[in-house]
Amino acid sequence: MTEQNENRRRLDILLAAPRGFCAGVDRAIQIVEQALERHGAPIYVRHEIVHNKFVVDSLRAKGAIFVDELDEVPANAHVVFSAHGVPKSVPEDAQNRGLAYFDATCPLVSKVHRQAERQVEAGRHILFVGHKGHPEVIGTFGQVASGAMTLVETEEDAEKVEVADPENLAFLTQTTLSVDDTAEIVATLQRRFPAIVGPKGEDICYATSNRQAAVKAIAGRCDLVIVIGAPNSSNSLRLVEVAERAGTPARLVQRAEEIDFNWLDGVTTLGITAGASAPEVLVRQFISRISERFEVREDQVVTAEESITFKLPRELAAAADPA
Repeated sequence: MTEQNENRRRLDILLAAPRGFCAGVDRAIQIVEQALERHGAPIYVRHEIVHNKFVVDSLRAKGAIFVDELDEVPANAHVVFSAHGVPKSVPEDAQNRGLAYFDATCPLVSKVHRQAERQVEAGRHILFVGHKGHPEVIGTFGQVASGAMTLVETEEDAEKVEVADPENLAFLTQTTLSVDDTAEIVATLQRRFPAIVGPKGEDICYATSNRQAAVKAIAGRCDLVIVIGAPNSSNSLRLVEVAERAGTPARLVQRAEEIDFNWLDGVTTLGITAGASAPEVLVRQFISRISERFEVREDQVVTAEESITFKLPRELAAAADPA
């Protein structure tokens, strides 16, 4: 065994930090866990609570039942809405059916919802920068009347979009977008519509920005970047794009078992990060798998410290407090 270890090729790993869970994801998972503890299984969850199969499977094992729509939830049950946010019609439907619900919408997404309402109340049409079909986009559009918002996905869209009243216009963005791509789209909108009103602060959340900055910091030093995250996770996909934009090949994987060791041919320095919905245990499992074949040396590159936490809903906070 000693001889085999000595013959293993060395592989340097640069771990991006921050990586993995953000405060909104952590809060959403706690909401499901505390609802289970307080009310017992089953607790129904509308859509994936966060975009990560490991997390969803772990909660399912504890008694969570994931459904696509509320009509799959039986009467008098408890239901949790996902971290991505939902249209106003969803809690209204839950109330009409007498369902007890907990809203796990990330507070930073809720902030965008409130901004959308305020801009429409001020008489402005909203150009919303985001990805069609993403749950967060669907939820945000569902905060205002139909026709009050127009989706802008690309810089080309920003060049072509037509509005009825350029003097009464606002823009908002999905929280999990590419910082660089969004800046270009917003710049185009501001050039075309000088009177357009933007949010007071960036809509792209701190965790998305921090994880992209961390990948930028390591990508130039790596031969390959691995992003641990789900294929339907917007922020994870953006991390792949950030690495590739820096000129470094990148791969998205969900679990350690998905690694193809052929990817590591010729790789001497490997970058690793994780999307905001991916727990650290998946990172450790991935590195453990690689260590079976390589002599691994880890180095963590820290570009920001995160200390943000979000409070649980009042009705669950007491259950979570051991005091």
